[in-house]
Amino acid sequence: MDSMDLEREKGITIQSAATYCTWNGYQINIIDTPGHVDFTIEVERALRVLDGAILVLCSVGGVQSQSITVDRQMRRYEVPRVAFINKLDRMGADPWKVLNQARSKLRHHSAAVQVPIGLEEDFQGLVDLVKLKAYYFHGSSGEKVVTAEILANMETLVAEKRDELIEIVSEVDDKLAEAFLSDEPISSADLEEAIRRATVARKFIPVFMGGAFKNKGVQPLLDGVLSYLLCPIEVSNHALDQTKNEEKVMLPGTPDGPLVALAFKLEEGRFGQLTYLRVYEGKIKVPRLVRMHSNEMEGIQEAHAGQIVVVFGVDCASGDPFTNGSVRYTMTSMNVPEPVMSLAVQPVSKDSGGQFLKALNRFQREDPTFRVGLDPESGQTIISGMGELHVDIYVERIRREYKVEATVGKPRVNFTETITQRTEFDYLHKKQSGGQGQHGRVIG
Repeated sequence: MDSMDLEREKGITIQSAATYCTWNGYQINIIDTPGHVDFTIEVERALRVLDGAILVLCSVGGVQSQSITVDRQMRRYEVPRVAFINKLDRMGADPWKVLNQARSKLRHHSAAVQVPIGLEEDFQGLVDLVKLKAYYFHGSSGEKVVTAEILANMETLVAEKRDELIEIVSEVDDKLAEAFLSDEPISSADLEEAIRRATVARKFIPVFMGGAFKNKGVQPLLDGVLSYLLCPIEVSNHALDQTKNEEKVMLPGTPDGPLVALAFKLEEGRFGQLTYLRVYEGKIKVPRLVRMHSNEMEGIQEAHAGQIVVVFGVDCASGDPFTNGSVRYTMTSMNVPEPVMSLAVQPVSKDSGGQFLKALNRFQREDPTFRVGLDPESGQTIISGMGELHVDIYVERIRREYKVEATVGKPRVNFTETITQRTEFDYLHKKQSGGQGQHGRVIG
């Protein structure tokens, strides 16, 4: 999903990227967002338009500062979520430590729905605690999923973790609690329904596990997305009706209603401005309508409610609503944090000033947290961002994408003086240099 050269070099995600897949007859729209706190706006606008989220945690690094920031954003936008503990095939992997960190640091009411079969280089597969089946992943990319019975030496651990799962879910689901307290046998279907109810109500977070590098655990995770997260017609989205003093209007998410879509991201492409749209209701049928797979485009004839698509050649701003003209709806805005760091920047060559300004205007339009201003006192161009890495990335992109070398430094500050308090003075001036000379007295 990381298509930018800088992303591959630094090993991090800088820009969010949209894609889609079909799984078990359902189409899933996916937005891969950065984890680094400097690129927090990419997470903000993705969560603004998504109906569910997967919080990815590292089984070695555990819950990090960025994890806390992203989790806070998920709470702000009231997005139901599941967690995925990744990299179980790495040395030092400990999913149970990470699960306890999520409970203590993120205050998650969560439990594992899977148990790994082996860890680190011995990681072979997973045991599903809901269906009580073992899954092994064969092939070079883990594409062959083999279902088997649970190994005898794991039955005690599986029974213990399943009881823990049932107990934690029953704390937030009355129906399951009734069966649990009555000591009734709890079937796989009953447990799955209870997990879904608690997850959708944002009272519980199911925790999946795996190693995404070899696709181990990815297939059960997609099954979990279908089982425990909402589809677009089940989500309660609303718009604001401008004809009725911004009264809230529920959007049922059906393709039969009037078109309501939101432009949540802008990007400069080879063919002009790309506008990412989330369609909330109705259908959109315009020329040059595409679906994205990272930086690849697939032309489509129309898009309906629930899809994320891209149109190009449309002059609009991030956060603009799109309708078919029969309604006057707007959408609630996303949270845009204020920049925390500023640097002075200027092109090395005066001849490249035009390209330099073009680059700054483009980046400022794409990223609301990247600000550009002119200091009236020093005359310097000041760029502001969410951190040192954020600003450095844009300076590097100016060099690579616009072939403009730029110098970066601290903003200059003009020191000024002023009178702060009253003082008494009595001064006599005498100067004799021939002739009449000079004489004066100043008292105040």
